[in-house]
Amino acid sequence: MTFLVYAGAALAEIAGCFSFWAWLRLGKSPLWLVPGMGALALFAYLLTLAPADAAGRAYAAYGGVYIVASILWLWIAEGARPDRWDVAGAGICLAGAALILFGPRG
Repeated sequence: MTFLVYAGAALAEIAGCFSFWAWLRLGKSPLWLVPGMGALALFAYLLTLAPADAAGRAYAAYGGVYIVASILWLWIAEGARPDRWDVAGAGICLAGAALILFGPRG
């Protein structure tokens, strides 16, 4: 369930942010902002479902998932293949996120 919450949140956040990118940088219609705002609201809601004892810890762990999802977006949605540095950096961030979320607490 944790994976689905974070994956859904990442997709919603990236889609919402991309709608602003498309409007401001790619010359798309301002109507792109309507579903983008909905996606950003969905992102915020999904993060509340993260199984963490504190919001800050949930957000910190999410950061690593977001980075991996962004690299996948780069590849799938934008057609730019990640290089070895993208992959290595994303792997390090994901390991850090797992440590934050699942590390033993005293």
